[in-house]
Amino acid sequence: MTVSATAEPFGNSPQANTILRARQELAAAIRRGDYQPNQRLIEGELTAALGISRPTLRAVFVALEQDDYISLERNRGARVRHFSPDEAVEILVTREILEAALAGLAAERIERSEREALEAIVARMGEADEAGDAAGYSACNREFHALLISAARQPWLTRCIAATPYPLVMAQYRDPGAPHPRPGSLREHRAILAAVCTGNRPAAEAAMRHHLGATRRALGINAAEPARSGGAR
Repeated sequence: MTVSATAEPFGNSPQANTILRARQELAAAIRRGDYQPNQRLIEGELTAALGISRPTLRAVFVALEQDDYISLERNRGARVRHFSPDEAVEILVTREILEAALAGLAAERIERSEREALEAIVARMGEADEAGDAAGYSACNREFHALLISAARQPWLTRCIAATPYPLVMAQYRDPGAPHPRPGSLREHRAILAAVCTGNRPAAEAAMRHHLGATRRALGINAAEPARSGGAR
């Protein structure tokens, strides 16, 4: 995993800024699901959509390949990255570890205004859940996690978590027919909130690991069991 997903190109030339803008726009489109896993990316369509030249688009492709958003194949062009079950689980577990650490730090560093904002978000999540407003719940969920990560005040960990292709894995493996929000999700967010707001770092880390682990298990990804060293026990 690289941290290039959040790093800006060296220098501040017009060309570097154009590459950065196009890279961010195409990455956002892939995260939204505008392009499906393994879908071929057509250069002519993208240069028109992004308003850039083919050489600039190829520079964007190189950057997005480093970010694990696309795959480049010799003489075959670019495709949206497709993650195997083993890769997907590894990415999801990485996210669990990183965000649990950030939740623990947030419990120690969060400010009063941020606590109040988190409480308001979780209250809105409850209202959205009761009203059956899946889109509203999802928006609150994103806001909750973003604020919690910000409250940790740990730029390096934040860059690492931003560099994981977590949204792509979720888009690839989430069942659109599954209930949303997932049963237990609201309760898990309330547990995270309680731990963070009481300054309980171990509880905040454990609550976040439980929440993201439950999300991973709900995807039902059939990955290979990791090999155990030392023979049978």
